[in-house]
Amino acid sequence: MEYSEVTCLLRSLCELKGTSGDEGAAAEKICEMLGRYMPSKIDTLGNVTGTRGEGFSILLDAHTDQIGLAVTAVDDDGFIKVARVGGADCRVLTAAEVIIHGKSDIYGVITSTPPHLKADSDSGKVKKFDEITVDIGMKKEEAEKVVSPGDRITFKAPFSHLAGNRIASPSVDDRAGVAAVLRCLQLLEGKKTCRIDVMFSAQEETGGSGAAAGAFNSQADEAIACDVSFAAAPGLSDDKYVALGSGTMVGYAPSLDYAMSRRLTEIAEKKEIPHTAEVMGGSTGTNGDDIQVSGRGIKTALLSIPIRNMHTAVEVVDAADIENTARLMAEYIIERSAENA
Repeated sequence: MEYSEVTCLLRSLCELKGTSGDEGAAAEKICEMLGRYMPSKIDTLGNVTGTRGEGFSILLDAHTDQIGLAVTAVDDDGFIKVARVGGADCRVLTAAEVIIHGKSDIYGVITSTPPHLKADSDSGKVKKFDEITVDIGMKKEEAEKVVSPGDRITFKAPFSHLAGNRIASPSVDDRAGVAAVLRCLQLLEGKKTCRIDVMFSAQEETGGSGAAAGAFNSQADEAIACDVSFAAAPGLSDDKYVALGSGTMVGYAPSLDYAMSRRLTEIAEKKEIPHTAEVMGGSTGTNGDDIQVSGRGIKTALLSIPIRNMHTAVEVVDAADIENTARLMAEYIIERSAENA
């Protein structure tokens, strides 16, 4: 598969809008995409789920929700007050372009105080969320006709091609993981495998409730959570963070099954799939933590795709890392299927 195909798949996913708890439109399209490989549906919490095969079972998870904002009020001058949905970063919001998903989609910009007018005491300070407002160019009476408290807000930014296989876009976290799982299913087409459960989960950015409920319903024998993690960048230690293009990151953590992590590493080495180890001393901060304690418990591994600028409108990923994540998942499923045939 050419990386351009992975890029096209990622573009189609990143263009979908779906903040935590409001993934409906994105879920419908992703459900359609999953339906090419197995019967699929959307469950009560908004997870997209599907199953194929029988017997020994492996659950594949990636989350569909993206970070964003929510409208809290319209002030007397028509500016929109906001709250955080997920881990939106105040440091990069000033002057950002956004879309408010009200009665219709409304373009807005987050207000910014010119540097000439800032007090010396404010230099270098970041606004708090209760100080952030969105300018949509309307007076209060006009704004209240089209914008309501609770309306969601997403970043307005393009899907941009950088050099080589690299892309910058909003919602790479975790549409890159969704792309990897879909690509894995494509690689497995025509192959006899164990039961594969897929969960494209809701509400990961706000606590993982979608994964907890979906994993309880699946009760698979094993699970692989697929998310993103931190890539090396200026100002970050090269010892701790890996370079873009270095392959999938195999997670090692107390909340992950060590034997699964070792097996994934061994398969990657045997199949010459680029990979690195990601060692965490506690929980992973991903759906893997919720999946492994769901129901009777599920042995869980984590594969992560390195990205830069996480939780911004310009998350950067290398398409080769998505492909290699998909390849490793597929090879693991093939090997475990043969052992449990």
